Amino acid sequence: MTLKKLARAGLIAAALSALTSVFFVSAPMFDHSAAYAQAPAAAPAAPAPAEADAPPPACAPNADAAKAVLTNCTPNSGDTAWMLTSVALVLMMTIPGLGLFYGGMVRKKNVGDTVMTSFAVTCLVTIIWVVCTYSMAFTAGSPWVGGLSRAFLQGIVSDIAKGIGNPNPLAATIPETVYICFQMTFAIITPALIAGAFAERMKFSSMLWFMGLWAIVVYAPVAHWVWGPDGFMNSGNSDGLIKVLDFAGGTVVHINAGVAGLMCCLMLGKRRDSGPGHNMVLTFIGASLLWVGWFGFNAGSAVTAGMQAGMAMLVTQIATAVAAFTWMLVEWMMRKKPTVIGICSGAVAGLVAITPASGFVGPVGAICIGIAAGVVCYWGVTGLKHMFGYDDSLDAFGVHAVGGIVGALLTGVFAVEQYGGTAGLLEGNAVQLVNQAEGIVIVIVYDAIVSLIILKIIDIMIGLRVSEEIEREGLDLALHGETVQ
Repeated sequence: MTLKKLARAGLIAAALSALTSVFFVSAPMFDHSAAYAQAPAAAPAAPAPAEADAPPPACAPNADAAKAVLTNCTPNSGDTAWMLTSVALVLMMTIPGLGLFYGGMVRKKNVGDTVMTSFAVTCLVTIIWVVCTYSMAFTAGSPWVGGLSRAFLQGIVSDIAKGIGNPNPLAATIPETVYICFQMTFAIITPALIAGAFAERMKFSSMLWFMGLWAIVVYAPVAHWVWGPDGFMNSGNSDGLIKVLDFAGGTVVHINAGVAGLMCCLMLGKRRDSGPGHNMVLTFIGASLLWVGWFGFNAGSAVTAGMQAGMAMLVTQIATAVAAFTWMLVEWMMRKKPTVIGICSGAVAGLVAITPASGFVGPVGAICIGIAAGVVCYWGVTGLKHMFGYDDSLDAFGVHAVGGIVGALLTGVFAVEQYGGTAGLLEGNAVQLVNQAEGIVIVIVYDAIVSLIILKIIDIMIGLRVSEEIEREGLDLALHGETVQ
């Protein structure tokens, strides 16, 4: 047995041992007696008839979510219905949307590996989310990472028969189960986006190790910083150090994924040969599914079926259309022909850029963000990539990191207090632009360093890149025993 095989076997054994240990160590925390048994108490006096028939309370969000404990709340049926819909829309973005979008842009011999990556990441991240990352991201703990009060999703039991539950204070009007599923879809698509940077040359086993570790040590902490109840960059945390506006994930999702993708490019090196995508129609279908699903991504991030969700949906449509049209015009001028891949990439760039701003800006801001995304992201996938010479296969960095940076910065410029509660530069709040820039830098530095460490460890243990023979033959047949006919 070779050294790498021994190392791989040892790594797998260690991982299984660690997971088993976590389960048994966590077992004492699974005390359901409090959830199911009522403590003995003196029988209360019979309530008046009006009180006896009164419905349970509908809990409102607490100003300090880090300290709030909400119990026996009745979910709002309208909010719950919209959030259930949003869960389905955002999951559709990864499978099938992202799978088809990326799958159409690779060569035919690698399309199976590309679409399977999106599917496998969906399964892997779901498991990790249940075990620990939901709790790490969305429960109170410290400014840097959440606690383990929801590890293995313990404590989410509701009284379905009575229609009451104990929601997460971050989403007080919907059942916690729905909030868990909604945020899970964000945790799924973020690492799946990274795959566009290293498509056609990374081992499938190495990809799984990287995605799993990255979800735990990068995504969960960064999500907690920006969205967690006591995160140090959460704009709603009164004790936060930096008030970063990120309505639906410009920093947490897109900059995070794009920077990790760039680190993968640098570690793996360039592809030995490359060529045009095998099927632009698949990319068109994937981009269309992403566009539709993004309404759940952005408007769903309001976590209510209200006015802010409506504005988020409107500005998402505007910015996406403007960015796609702008990209098409720029490409037409620069390369003399508008392409399907180009206009689809422009649409995704617009979706990325409006994501952090969608709950804070109005239609004029959306138009400006769309124009900026179309121009800057086009440069990101052409001029910037060629300037530095890295091989970002499907432009994960050029579209997602660059687009996320554009959107995050312009959120600090165009934010309207009347829409989202915080003014931007144009309304006299220059500090918000500084906050946005600081948040961007912090996430980039942390993500880059930790991603490189994870990649280096995996490379030492089992290797990152497929052999030259496999890369030439195609990953589908060599790694999965399947081909697209």
